[in-house]
Amino acid sequence: MIADIHANLAALEACFESIEEAGVDEVWCLGDVVGYGPDPDACTDLVRERCSICLAGNHDLAVLGELEVESFSESAAAAVTWTQGVVAARTLAFLRGLEPAGRREGIDLCHASPRDPIWEYVLTREQADACLDAQSQRICLIGHSHVALFFTRLDGAGGNVRSAQAADGSLIDVSGGRWLVNPGSVGQPRDSDPRAAWLALDTEASTVLFRRVPYEIEKTAEAIVAAKLPQPLADRLFIGH
Repeated sequence: MIADIHANLAALEACFESIEEAGVDEVWCLGDVVGYGPDPDACTDLVRERCSICLAGNHDLAVLGELEVESFSESAAAAVTWTQGVVAARTLAFLRGLEPAGRREGIDLCHASPRDPIWEYVLTREQADACLDAQSQRICLIGHSHVALFFTRLDGAGGNVRSAQAADGSLIDVSGGRWLVNPGSVGQPRDSDPRAAWLALDTEASTVLFRRVPYEIEKTAEAIVAAKLPQPLADRLFIGH
């Protein structure tokens, strides 16, 4: 499971190498293939080749012109405009075929949240409580916030919601209760860990394993600067925030 790639080729390649070593059967992408980073076409090519399913994220939709950039931060809007000027026709064709929500193996998949698959950042227990009610399946996988974390309610409707950020190697039993799980970001982590993030879901054992992977941050940062994308997009890669 991967999310929030943001055209960071070095991070994506490191994740795919880790995924291959783990012997994963399928790779699912929760969206934001483009945006922020300098390699929209190369990242989209890899996702198209290796992912069984891919969702549309808000940055993908903005590059397609389906969302107004006025709702983005200054750096994000600049990255959208830059991407629109360099992106290949094959990338746009792929992005046009994506939706922000879906389902696979009886699991809900949403770029942002089951209440709002495009925009909602699920970071509080109050938000998660409403989302756990809104999701159609017991487990829902989300991206968008760039933070590796999970929310769960084990007591049925109205029960207490438990949550935690998930460090590298965290293994969670999801065999009971309702779950909202975010694998974190491949290309722009914002949980103070600059390593690329992905998550392994074992549908037979009902577990999720959070993974972090080091990659050549300097290489991506240099490419961002060379492309004349906003400097903060390069700087934040080193601190994961």
